[in-house]
This record gives sequence, structure tokens and C-alpha cells, in this order.
Amino acid sequence: HPTTSSPYCIYLFRHLFCSFVPKEHCGQRIMVKCLSLKFEIEIEPIFGTLALYDVKEKKKISEDFHFDLNSDQMKGLLRLHTPHTAISTLARSAIFSITYPSADIFLVIKLEKVLQQGDIGESCEPYMVMKESDSSKHKEKLEKLRLQAETSCSRLGRYRMPFAWTAIHLVNIVSSVGGLERSDPDSDSERKGHGTWNERKKKGFERMSVGEDMCNFATFRPATLTVTNFFKQEGDRLSDEDLYKFLADMRRPSSVLRRLRPVTAQLKIDISPAPDSPHYCLSPELLHVKPYPDLRVRPTKEVLEFPARYVYSPHTTYRNLLYIYPQSLNFSSRQGSVRNIAVKVQFMAGEDPSLAMPVIFGKSSCAEFFTETYSPVIYHDKSPEFYEEVKMKIPANLTDNHHLLFTFYHISCQPKQNTPLETPVGYTWIPLMQHGRLRTGSFSLPVSVEKPPPSYSVLTPDVQLPGMKWVDNHKQVFNVEVTAASSVHTQDPHLDKFFTLCYVLEEYSFPFRLKDCIISEANVEGELKASMTGLRGALLDTCVRFLHQLLSKLILLIVHPPVIAGQIVNLGRAAFEAMSLLVNQIHKNLEGNQDQHGRNNLLASYIHYCFHLPTCPPLLPDPGGATPAYELPIQYATLSRATARPSTLHLARSKSISNSNPDLASTPTSPDEEVQRIIASKLCYAGTPTSPVSSSRCQQPSFPTFNYLPTPPPWLLHEELALQWVVSTSTVREAALQQAWFFFQLMTKSMSHHLFLSSRIDLPRRQRFPDRFVDDIAALVGAISADVAGRYHKDLELVERLNSSLAFFLNDLLSLMDRGFVFNLIRSYYKQVHTHTGSNPSSLTALRMDFTRIVCSHEANFVISFSSMHQDQGVASMFELSVPFRQQHFLSGLLLTELSLILEVFFLHKKAISAVHSLMCSHDADPRYTDPQVRAHIAQLYLPLIPIVMDSLPQLHDFTDASQARGRHAPAMQDDGDPDNGTISQSVAMAIAGSPLPNVGVNLSQAGRQCSSLSAECSRTLLVSFLWVLKNADAALLESWVSDLSVLQINRLLDLLHLSVSCFEYKGKKALERINSLTFKKSQDMKARLEEAILGTIGARQEMVRRCRGTKRSPYGNENVRWRKNVTHWRQNTDRVDKTKAETEQESVVDGNLATEASLVVLDTLEIIVKTVLVSELKESVLGGVLRVLLHSMAGSQSALFLQHCFTTQRGLVFKFPEMLFEEDTELCADLCLRLLRHCSSSVGSVRSQASASLYLLMRQNFEIGNNFARVKMQVTMSLSSLVGTSQNFNEEHLRRSLKTILTYAEEDLELRDSPFPEQVQDLVFNLHMILTDTVKMKEHQQDPEMLIDLMYRIAKGYQNSPDLRLTWLQNMAGKHSERGNHAEAAHCLVHSAALVAEYLNMLEDCRYLPIGCVTFQHISSNVLEESAVSDDILSPEEEGICAGKYFSEVGLVGLLEQAATSFHMASMYEAINEVYKILLPVHEANRDFKKLATVHGKLQDTFNKIYNQSSGWERMFGTYFRVGFYGCRFGDLDEQEFVYKEPSITKLAEISYRLEEFYAERFGDDVVEIIKDSNHVDKNKLDPNKAYLQITYVEPFFDTYELKERITYFDKNYNLRTFMYCTPFTLDGRAHGDLHEQYKRKSILTTSHAFPYIKTRINVIHKEEIILVPMEVAIEDMQKKTQELAFATHQEPADAKMLQMVLQGSVGTTVNQGPLEVAQVFLSDIPDDPKLYRHHNKLRLCFKDFTKRCEDALRKNKTLIGPDQKEYHKEMERNYNKLKESLGPLITRKIPQLYRTLPAAGLHDSMSMYKKLDSHTYGHTHS
Repeated sequence: HPTTSSPYCIYLFRHLFCSFVPKEHCGQRIMVKCLSLKFEIEIEPIFGTLALYDVKEKKKISEDFHFDLNSDQMKGLLRLHTPHTAISTLARSAIFSITYPSADIFLVIKLEKVLQQGDIGESCEPYMVMKESDSSKHKEKLEKLRLQAETSCSRLGRYRMPFAWTAIHLVNIVSSVGGLERSDPDSDSERKGHGTWNERKKKGFERMSVGEDMCNFATFRPATLTVTNFFKQEGDRLSDEDLYKFLADMRRPSSVLRRLRPVTAQLKIDISPAPDSPHYCLSPELLHVKPYPDLRVRPTKEVLEFPARYVYSPHTTYRNLLYIYPQSLNFSSRQGSVRNIAVKVQFMAGEDPSLAMPVIFGKSSCAEFFTETYSPVIYHDKSPEFYEEVKMKIPANLTDNHHLLFTFYHISCQPKQNTPLETPVGYTWIPLMQHGRLRTGSFSLPVSVEKPPPSYSVLTPDVQLPGMKWVDNHKQVFNVEVTAASSVHTQDPHLDKFFTLCYVLEEYSFPFRLKDCIISEANVEGELKASMTGLRGALLDTCVRFLHQLLSKLILLIVHPPVIAGQIVNLGRAAFEAMSLLVNQIHKNLEGNQDQHGRNNLLASYIHYCFHLPTCPPLLPDPGGATPAYELPIQYATLSRATARPSTLHLARSKSISNSNPDLASTPTSPDEEVQRIIASKLCYAGTPTSPVSSSRCQQPSFPTFNYLPTPPPWLLHEELALQWVVSTSTVREAALQQAWFFFQLMTKSMSHHLFLSSRIDLPRRQRFPDRFVDDIAALVGAISADVAGRYHKDLELVERLNSSLAFFLNDLLSLMDRGFVFNLIRSYYKQVHTHTGSNPSSLTALRMDFTRIVCSHEANFVISFSSMHQDQGVASMFELSVPFRQQHFLSGLLLTELSLILEVFFLHKKAISAVHSLMCSHDADPRYTDPQVRAHIAQLYLPLIPIVMDSLPQLHDFTDASQARGRHAPAMQDDGDPDNGTISQSVAMAIAGSPLPNVGVNLSQAGRQCSSLSAECSRTLLVSFLWVLKNADAALLESWVSDLSVLQINRLLDLLHLSVSCFEYKGKKALERINSLTFKKSQDMKARLEEAILGTIGARQEMVRRCRGTKRSPYGNENVRWRKNVTHWRQNTDRVDKTKAETEQESVVDGNLATEASLVVLDTLEIIVKTVLVSELKESVLGGVLRVLLHSMAGSQSALFLQHCFTTQRGLVFKFPEMLFEEDTELCADLCLRLLRHCSSSVGSVRSQASASLYLLMRQNFEIGNNFARVKMQVTMSLSSLVGTSQNFNEEHLRRSLKTILTYAEEDLELRDSPFPEQVQDLVFNLHMILTDTVKMKEHQQDPEMLIDLMYRIAKGYQNSPDLRLTWLQNMAGKHSERGNHAEAAHCLVHSAALVAEYLNMLEDCRYLPIGCVTFQHISSNVLEESAVSDDILSPEEEGICAGKYFSEVGLVGLLEQAATSFHMASMYEAINEVYKILLPVHEANRDFKKLATVHGKLQDTFNKIYNQSSGWERMFGTYFRVGFYGCRFGDLDEQEFVYKEPSITKLAEISYRLEEFYAERFGDDVVEIIKDSNHVDKNKLDPNKAYLQITYVEPFFDTYELKERITYFDKNYNLRTFMYCTPFTLDGRAHGDLHEQYKRKSILTTSHAFPYIKTRINVIHKEEIILVPMEVAIEDMQKKTQELAFATHQEPADAKMLQMVLQGSVGTTVNQGPLEVAQVFLSDIPDDPKLYRHHNKLRLCFKDFTKRCEDALRKNKTLIGPDQKEYHKEMERNYNKLKESLGPLITRKIPQLYRTLPAAGLHDSMSMYKKLDSHTYGHTHS
């Protein structure tokens, strides 16, 4: 891994910066492109409209989009009426926004055509019946229609009529493909479908009820739809109400609409998610949205959304649109010819017809704006309904004369003589302004028959003007709705009143009429205050939309109090009150719109982007030409919508000073510059910022200002806010407290602007602000501290928010005010909190910790400390949290004191640790602190952290635990507390040979790991901070500190370094991926979990830099929950936190760099320790520890870079202190050899060469000390064995290269050329090559478990004379068995290991309580005797390097036996556990270890209980045995070998056959392997030499009669098994089965070389014996079996009637072939000729006697069990039994007289040899 200079910062900052920028609201956007519209016949132009409707809300949720897909020929028919076409009206694609996606949204398409004579039905008819393809049939008719259309177009081209409509259910488009990622490769593929019934029938209607989760309109696969069916418009059902009914009906399976005859057409449209920044896009106001490269390209229109529910979003762009919806007209009582009615709509600026304004948007293929528009005409309808939408762009400044004028015309469709085309038949109007407010809503208006009189526009039509004629007696006959989408008109009476009064003051226009009230100078103050109070009655949605203007107006009233009648009117209190309540209301009602600190995004972005100090008002001409104090105009930036980013550089640059709004853009050079630079960027001018005092003329400010007569002094917002807040009471104070952050940030920003604008930034800090303000701040902070301390138990959520807000505020003040003053404020806070800490320390401590963390993250910490650093103090005091240290470094002293207190007492560890850690991250990432000297200075602030962490060592999480499973070496002894702990795999992990580290964890665990109270995450964070200080601290300082430490303290430091290596070890990408897939990692201890749940935690500087973010990954999802208690961890998302591949890559690189960096820091520290040790006399005790840490760091996954340095350090250490390795601690030497060998097999060349050099020098040094390197030789050999046996990814090729390198070193070493050293090295290398060769074989058989274990067994056997190595291989075998779940075999490997150790311990010393060698173990297994050390060449254990491993000790023996017991327990062999403990107990008794004795006896009690509860034995299944024979030269060594295999219990013959056949077929090829299906002798000559044959037979354990007396329990019959039996039926002529009199049976008895269970799962057969039964003997066996079955079924408890009847039926049923009767007739009807068979005859006769007796018992029993329904059946059985008894009677009473006379001795001898016994064969002879 390449190192990085600061992995600490990478470790944390993996987050993007983000801030809530005010932007125009838009929901999920979809793009609809209209591609083509074709009808069966083309005779006239057709026009389309698209809009979205929400059926559930019964609301139209978008404006109309008009499109025209007519051919040029059709468009030509209307050229008269549309001479000019604007490009904006040619759009064919639209972008719709959907804020509230739901399954109820339809895209409705309406078609219109030019008005013609005849109703809608008539005009639709041709489209329903005619086709262009049948043109020959309809030729004349078509021509006629075309002519008619041409006439209509030329005459009536400006009028439209409804034609047809259809709707597309959007959820079908979205959910039919599921929400796909945008990058889906098929996303551009076309999906053909039919937007109406044909498609929907097939899809089924169940999809209609899809939940909202399916409706994700932002990501779905684009679809191209072909809509084929349109519904004819019904003239009397055109209203929106009717449309909702139709749409609801469409969703039903049995829709009424489906029964209607459709208008067939083909409309092709594309629906897709809208791109982020589409080209050629027009806003709803027809403004160009960037990018807009070419003005001639057909545009896409953005369609304005009318959201279904409130959208709380402030206006950020100018919008002033009006929509008019004529709904219905009732002219039924109107006299005269009024049938084809069109409504003309105009927007009038006055009453003269010429004052109609061109503000009406054009539809499609026409001009952009019109002065008038007509509604579609319904033929011959006096009371038409309308669906028209008229969109207008109205002027910003409306007057009382602006109004809407509606003129109603009768259109004559037929050209008649003297009849005009349009006849006006009525007029009505709506005045738009009333009392200064825009009129919107639903209107029911009377219609006048005549033209309205002059000055009508100021009145409403409801006023009955004299002399005017009205339709239907002035009744309201016309319904129309008017809505506005406006950022100018609030349409809320409360807001309107407030803004109007502000306007009155600004313009000073008294008197002013407001509705019924006249506003004058006398009452304006009262009215204004009342209107501020009234703001709370305004609709929240409207308040939010005009939020920026509202807040700015209130601020203006505070800062510039108006002057009325010469008096300054103080409105500060009322404005502060209104602001508090408004802010609180927004916060309370918009809970969802908050960042993770509970700050409302709208308010935060107002402060950040929109708020600034109001500039001064334009002054009246002043003879003196005085210069105003402030004069800079400040501009709002406009936003480009597509990217939702500020389009001006200024706004993008404008970050805030405030840490209360902690979006620090970059790091400034000094705190004062910090203020200056940020303020400068806050004031964004059109050009460059001008100096604060420049011209004598003020530019026009954009912020509204009040007009004043005399100029009042500008009041400062921060001073006013502080004052108002301090004096506020009750509800207002409460509201302000609830949102303290808002007011604090406002004050901070105001203060910084003020300092900059007034140039006070250059003054000394004490002179910047007046004393009055400073006092107010002190009072405010005091009051709020008291609130925090006093209210935490009542309202914890509020107090937490308040506490953080206060801390951030004080943090900000450190940048702006006198720091001594701020430190005093911090002290006063501490005092307040301290006085209340008694009752509930933990909550208040948590609050104090948060406070400290935030305050300490300020720069002041370092600036002050740098200036006050003295080197004269003693080194020791720099590492202590002494009073001088805390006075000198106020903030870091606070923080470290908190940390040390919390580590001692509370469980808020995570908070304190992450505070320190995040602070260090910020230093590390800070570009100003890259210089090492500066870093050393900063580290000096944190030196006391080192002793703090050392003291907390027992509490840290033990990272070495986790690594055991991965091959880090655990201590031999396991914890006895848990009876089922550790599987054997731990015993492997302790691969003997390296005789590994007695893990530093061991002495920790005894020292008191019980209080392990820090979670892994906390420990890791604490350690990273500790290492950061070690890395950056001055080396000389560290040296002098270490030299003063005691041995105990140095050892503790070493333990800590050891732990650090484990903690940051590189885990690899796979581990990272595995962790990522866990959503919710289990926390190590409950305390940390609790703490995290109650007080979500996070580091301070991050909190500031990421206050607007909330994406920190942690096991708990988003962990910064502190500000809002309704979000708890348990509610966090439970989806997988999947990371992209790139993220995982990045993370693994970071992890690798961190591991390298951490290890290098540890290495540097070790060097410092060694340096100090060389000087002082401590070395003996400390060096071992140093080397242990070094070896531990070598053991993990390390980078080549680190290893290079590590080997150098290791060689230096061995060179300086050789006696440490070669005279004292064998363990260390063994471990070093293992580590070096492992790296000799590394795939990285540089690592191999370093490791080879280290290993060679090690041998050389050992040789130089004693002219022989026996110790290293032994350890290297053992290490290699261990490595080979346990390492998965071990590469022997690389190792061979390294060995070659070592040989070369030895050959070329001139100094030692003539000594025996090169020869010894050669021997060693040769020996190692041999081991490697075995390894290669093992690699080949990696997939063949039996063969692999056999090989390991063979290697272990080869080491019979080398106890250490044999032990290693036994351990390796145990490991392999454990992996495969063969716990019994693993246990036996451990028992053999223990026996081996016992044998050698016995040779070393005769100790009465230790076992006397293998003999003691033979009760556990008879196989153990092979471990006895009796051969002559067995080495003496006293020799150098022999029995050096840690297991050759009493502790090692106990450890092995403990593990053996554990494995026996897992194998359910409880009886064996007892035997193991019989050996262990004397040892514990001798050591008086009563705790262990108690544990052992407890385990024994459990064990015996288990045996007792499972006495039948069937609950434990011990194994199934099979004989497997191998035949064929393909098998090599295995050819003609027979084995007994032990398989898991209940393995079927088919399973093992399949397993072996598959395995060997894979190895040799499918057609090579054959299974021999029978158990007969295999004749090798008859087999195909090119094939491999397997013969597999099920065998059962076989016991002689004498054995059965001892083997009583189920366990006895399944343990220590050596003989097995299987039977083969045959006849003399070669068939397997024949008639009764010719059926023979062969019993084969096999004996194995060792007893099962053994240390392997297959054992060779060494002996085979066969017994042949003649037919009569076979019959005897069969009858005995039947009799036993009957006896069992009869006496079974509880009785089983079915079982009994089944057995009886088989015994007495008449139809049974080869049943009892036939057997008797075959064998008992005649006395046999052969005297040898007399006894058999007699035995069979007696068997039948017994059999009939048993049948009778069974019948009797059956009679008691049956119900009345089975009585007949029972009688039948009794009849059968009587028949059987009769038939058998004569046969079983006949005796053979010869048997009853005395036999001569010879005869007796003959008859005893009644069966042929074949000679036993030992293997190697031919089989009989």
C-alpha cells in the first residue's frame, strides 16, 4: 500500500460537502414526447392537449400542454387564421413535475378539431366506420368529407369543438418494468403497449392498486406507447367532475367505457424520466432554461405543476400567472338563436376595446401571445359545459381598472344570407383588484345582454346597474374559476395586510384606505402591531412561500424603526415576537424538513444565502454631503433551475462565517482574517467589492427600506436581538429557546457583517462591541446555561438542542469577541452545569461533553497555545493534566480532562473519544499544519492523551480475539467458563510449531479485561488518536519521557502498541465487503449500545463541517441522532448499506494505508523504547516485550513497505541482543522462525529477499554463539510443518526460491566457509525440501479428504522420533477434522497429542500426579499406545531444541486434554469425556486449583446427565461404516486395498457411492470409474485394466458372544470397534438367490488395523474371515428373526396395533410364499441324510415350536387391541393360525432318534465342525 501522509483524515472524511441551496421546487420529473398521431382517414387537422389528473385527490395537477401533430397539408387548411407561428408553440415534448407520486395519477389526452356543423357524434362517425384502405368503397364519401372540412377550416378556423379523449394510467408505465437504474443497458429499448383497454385487460387490474412505493417516477425504463383507442367526447359530460368519474371507472375491470365504440387512431408517445438538465427547454413563462444552444430548435416545455397537497417551499423566482377556467353557462331562458356558444376571454387594462392586453398564452402552432381566446363550441347546446384552461401572464402592478372580460357569441356554422359569423349574445366581467388584493377563486356571475356601460370595470357584475338588461333576471348563469400562481400576490389576507402596511410606511402615503378602515399616522402603529400578531393566523404554506420577504421585512422593522409624525416608533419587540412565533411554527409543522441537528432547512438556508444587514436608506439631499455609514447594495442571485445551483459565482462563493451554520469552505489563515474573508464573500456585488467608505451617493439598494424624515441611527440587529431575547418573557422566550440556533446564527452573521461594514474588524477585540451588548450576551448565555442545567430532566430533547446551539454560538464568539470574555462564559456554563450534576450525572455529563467538544473545535485553541508555549517546563509535566497545563491550554485541557474523567467513571466513552479524534482529524486535514514542527507543537497539546490511553488499557476492546479464527495464535488454555466453547479449530490455530506468542492478551486477561467496557469502534478511535500523537510528537520529548518510565509502565506501553497493531491490521477487500453487507453490527457491549441509542455521538469538527449532511456510515446507519429524539437508531433503515465497487476499492486502499501508517508509528515508538533501554539498565525485562510486538506486527497482513522497515529493525534487535533469543525464551525464537518462514513464501520478491536475509543471519548468529544452530534448525523445521499444515495460501514455489537464496548465502559466506556451518545449512535445507515435497502431494489431494488425512498421517508417522514435529502434524490433522465436522477424530488427535506429551514429560521427571505415559490413556482409546517412546533412536528430551514447544509442559498437557474434552462433547461421546477428566483431575488436585476442579465437576455432571437422558443411545448417532475396495492400477497405492470408511451417521449406501464415484470420475474421467454392484469376490483378471473399480458394501460392527457381555450400552457398541461384518447370499450354481433348499449365505468378518474412532476416518482391513451357512442354517436364522419380531411387537409398550397386525399377517397369512409353512415343509418333512445336519434339523424344529407359541401370544394380544370393526379380520387370522398349527403339528413333533443316543467322542467332534470355516487370511495372500 502506498503510504499517505495523513491517513487519519481519510479515515474519517469520506463525505461530500453539501448545503441546502434555495432553489425552485420541483418534484419527480417525467418527460412526455408526442411522436405521431394517425387516424384511419386523414381529412382535417386535429389538435391535442395533455394534462395530469389525480383521481384520488380529484384535482388537476398540471397545467395543459398543447401539441399539434398534423401534416403540413392539414396545417395549410388553417393558414388564413394563423399567419404567424411562434417556435415556442411548436413544442411536442413536455416535462411534467410530480411532487406527490401516487398510483392514482392519469395522463389525460384530449383531442379537438375545427368547429363544423353537426354534433360531436356525427363528426366522429366517419372515424369509427371508414378506413383509408377501403378507399374504393368510400371514395366519393371521403372526397365529400374533405371538401366539407376545407370549407369549415376556411370559415370557422378560429373555433374548436371537442372530439375525443383517452387516459394513460402512469403507474402501469412505471411499475410494469419496475424502477430501474438510469444506467440500465436496455433503457432505450422500445416497449410497445396500448395505453387503453386492450393493453390493460391483459395486464389485469390488480396492478391498479399498486402502493405509492411502486410509484417512483424518477427512475423507470423509458416506454414508447401506442395508444389505439380514444373515447368520443359526450357534449353533456365535459366537466372535470365527469372526467374523474370516467377515470375511476377506467380502473375497474368491468368498465362502462369498454362497452363504448372507440374512435380508432394511433397516437405514439414516449414517456421517460426527465434528464437532469434537458436542452432547449422553456419554463412555464416561456423563458429559456440553460443550456439552450440554438434558438431555432423545436423546444421542450416545462409544464407548471399544481401540487395535490401543500408544498412548503419559498419562492425563489419571479412568477405571475393567472389561470381562468370557464365551467358552465346556462342560457336556456335566453331568448333568440343562442345555440352554438363560444366564450371569448380577454384581459383588459381599461374599458376601451383597444386596451385588451396580449398576455394570453397561445396553444399550438400559433402566435406566442394573444389578446383574446375562444372556448370550444358544443353544437346546438344552450347550457354548455367547458373544460377550457386560459393561461395568462399578468403584469406585476395591477390597478383597479384591470379586469377579465367574457363575451359570449353565437356562432353560425352554416353560411346564411345576411347572417354574421358571430353574434354577441352576452357580457360579463371580473375586476381583478379589490382593496389592493388579487381576486381569485370560484365565481358565479350574472350575464348582461347588452354591452356594459362606461366605468363598469370598477364594479362587479353583481351590482344591478340601472337601465341594464340581464339574462334571466340578473341570475348567476355563468360559472368560472380563477387561480393564480404568483410570487407577487400572497392571496392571504393576513400577509396582505402586513405587507400593505409596510408599503404604506415605506411610501409614507397617508391616509390610506384598507378595506373599510382608513390608515392614518395616528393608527398605523397599532394596525401594524396587530397585523404582526395576526401573522400567526396566516396559512403556513403561504408563510413559507413568502418566508424570505417576511423575515426580511421583520428584520428591517427591528433595525430601521420607522419615523411616524416625527417620532421613532420602536417595533423591535413586536417584530421579535412575530419572528420567534413564525420560526417556531415553521419548525414544529415541518418536522420532515430538518437536517440531522433538527435545524429547519428553510430557515438555515435563509440565514446562509438570503439574510444580510439592511443597507441604509437613500438620504434626503444634505448640504454637507455627508457620507453614509453603510452603503453597499446587496443583490439576490437568481437560480438556474436545471442544476439547482446558484448561477452566479457570488452566491456559490458565499459561505458563512458562522460555525453555528458550520459550512466552512476552507481554512483561513487567522481567526480575524477568517471573519474578514467570509464576510467579504457574503457581500456579493455585481462587480468587485468596493471599499466600505467610497462614494458620496448611495446606489439603489435592492433591500426594501423605509422612508424617514430625520435619519434615525441605524440600530444593529445583533444588539437588538440580544436585548429583546434577554427581556422577552413567557411564550416568546419559549419560542425563541425552541429555535435558539436560528437567533444565534442570525446574531453571529449580523455581528460579522457589522464588523466588516464598519471596518471595526481591525480594532482590538475588546473595543469591537459596546459594553451594553457584551453585558446582554453575558446575561443571555447565563440564562440559557441555567435553562440547560435546570430543565434537562423535563425536556431533554429541547435541552440537547439548546446545549449544542449555545456551544456553536460560543465557538463563533471566539472568532468575533474578546476570547478572555468567552472563556469566562464557558466557565460560567461549567459552573451552572456542575451545580446540577448531583441528581443525574450521566445526562448532564453527556450534555457537557457535547458542549466541550463543539467549543474545543475552535481555532483559538491552537492560536493561543502556540503563542504561550514555553519549553522551560519539565518533560513529565507536559504529559500530565496538571493545573499549569490546563491554564496554559484552556480548551484542550478541558477536553482531555473530560476524556479522562469519562474513561474512569461513565459510559459516555464514545462521545468523549470521538470528540478528541475528530479534532485531530481536523488538524491532520488542515493545509496550514503540514509542517512537521507545527505538527509537533499541536501534538504537544495532546501529550497527556498518551498516559490517559495507557491507563485505560484494560478497558480497550481486545482486537487480538478476532484474529484467532484467522490463524493468530491463542493461548493454549481456554476459558473454562463455557462448557461448549471453542471448536477444535482453535487448536489448529495454535499451530504448534511456531510455538507462538503467549499472546499479549494473556497477561491482559489476567490483569483485568473483565472491565472491557469500550466497544471495538471506540477503542479503534481512541487508538488512532493515540497513534497520531505518537507520530507527530517530538521524538526527543518522547525519548526523555520513556526514559523516566518504570518497567511496568513501559510494558503497559508495549501492550498498547501490540493492541494497536491488531486493531489496524489490514483485513482485505473481502472482509470489507462482508462488513458492508451487514446493516446492523452487533455492538460489543451493552453499555456502548445504550449510550449510542440515548445520545447518538459524533466528532465535533466533523459535526461542524458536516452539519448539513448526515451521511456518516456507522453500524447504526446514521449515528448523529442527537438533535431529534424521534429518530432513534432502531428506526434507522434496515436495507443493506451497499457500497459501489469504487467505494469499496477506495475503502480498502484507505484501510491498507492506515494499517501501514499505524504499524510504522508503532515501529518508530519501538525504536525509541530500544534506544532508551540501551542507555538504562532495564533491558532484560523489556526487550522480550519489544520483540513480541515486532513479531506480532509481522504476523498480520502487512504492506511490503512496512515489512522492509520491520525486518531491518528485527535484524538490528537480534544483532544487539542475541542472548535474548538463543539462551532465554524458546517461544520467541520459535515465533520468529515461523514469521520469517511465512514471509519467505511471500509472493512479493522484496519481502522474500528481506525475510531470507533475516533467516540466514538468525542461523549464523545461533551458530556463532554455540558452534551449532540446533535450536534454530529445530524451530525452522517445526515452523515449516506448522505452516504447511495450516496455511491455506502457502506457496511452496516461492519458499523453494528463498531456501535457494539461503544456501547461496551460506556458500558465499567467506568467514564461515571452513566451519561445519555450510554443511549444516545444507542438511536443513534438504530436510525442508522433503517436507515441501509432502506438501505438494497434500496440495494435489486437497479435494480428497481421506487421502489428505492419510498423507498427513504418514508425515506424522515419519516424525515418530521427533516429538515436536509429530505433535505439530497431529495438531494439523485435528484442525482438518474440525473443519469437516469430524469431532470424534479431532478429539482422538488431541488425545494422541496429550499422550505424546505425557510420554516425554514422564521421561523428563517422574511426577506422581501426571500420567505415566501412554498407558494411562488406553482407557480412552486402545490406539494411543502407538505414541509410546520405546524405540532406541528416540531422542532424549534433554537435548538442545527437543521438546521445546510450549505444549511439552504441564500447562500444555492440560490445555490439550481440555480441548480433547471439548471435541468429545461436540461429538456427543460423553463417556470418553469422563476418561479424559480422570487424567486431568489429579493434576488440578495436586495444584489445589479448586476453581478448575469445580468447573470440571460441573462439566462432568452435565455430561452424566446427558448420558442418562439419552440412555437409549438413538438420540446420538455415532457413525455408519462401509467397506470400500479399490481395484485398478489407476488408483496407484490404493490398488487392491480394502478399507473400512467411517461416515456421518445415517449415511445411505447410495450417498457414499455417489460421493466416491463423483470424486474419482472427476479425477480419472466419467467413463473410467465403475462401481461393482455386488459384494462377491472380485476376480482381478476379469476386470478391464484401463478402468478404476470401486466396491462399496455396508458393514455393521460385529461382536463375539463373550464381547457382548461387556458391551452393554449403545456407546459401548459404537466405540473402540475393530471387527465388522457383512452378509452375501449365494447358490452353488452362481446365482445370488434360489429356492429355499439351495439358498446359502456367506458372512464376511473384517478386522481393521486400528479401532474406530481413530485419528483418521478410514482404516485398512488387515484380516478377513468368512463363514458359510448351509440352507438349513439360513432357514434357522430367518425363523429366529421372525420369532424375535413377533416377540417385540407383542411386548412393545405402548402397544402398536398396526405393527402387531402387520407382523402377524406376515407370519400366519396363508398366501405367504416362502412363508413359515413352506420352510417347515422343505426342511422338516424328511430326516436329513447327512448326520451333520441332524442338530440343525432339531434346532429348526425347536424354532418352529417357539414360533407357534409366539403367534398365539400375538393373537391374544391383538384381540385386546381391536375395535368392533376388526373382529371379522381377527377371526380370519385365528382361522389361518389354526390351519398353520395343524399343518405344522406332525412336522414339529418328529424327533431324530439318533440325536438322543450317546455319541462316541469322534462323532461329537465331527458334528461340532458343522460348518466349513475358511482359514483366516492376512493381507498379501490370495482370497479364498
